[in-house]
Amino acid sequence: MRFAVFCAAAALVAAPAMADELVASNGNDSIRLSDSPCSSQEVLKQLEPRFHKIMMDASAELQGKKFKACWVPDGDAAHLLYEDGDQGLVPLSDFKTAKSA
Repeated sequence: MRFAVFCAAAALVAAPAMADELVASNGNDSIRLSDSPCSSQEVLKQLEPRFHKIMMDASAELQGKKFKACWVPDGDAAHLLYEDGDQGLVPLSDFKTAKSA
C-alpha cells in the first residue's frame, strides 16, 4: 500500500486539474471523483497521516448502496479507497465531467 500511495503522489503532480466532478457510470452503478480534499474520516483513519494531504474526495453508488471514498491518481487510473477498507482501480479514461455524464 505504501508503494501505491507513493506512486500515486508522484502521479498527482502530473494529473490534469479538474474543474468539476468526474463520473464513471456502468448501468446504475457510478463513481464520482472530486478534486476536493478527502473528507471521510473512516478512510483517513486507514492511512498514515503523511498521506492525508494527497487523498481527494470520492463517492460511489454500487448495487444500490452508497459509499464514501477517497482517491489518488495512480498512473492512468484512479486508486479508490473505501470506508470499509475495500480498494479499487478504475481507468481515468472511464470518467467524464459530471455535466456531460
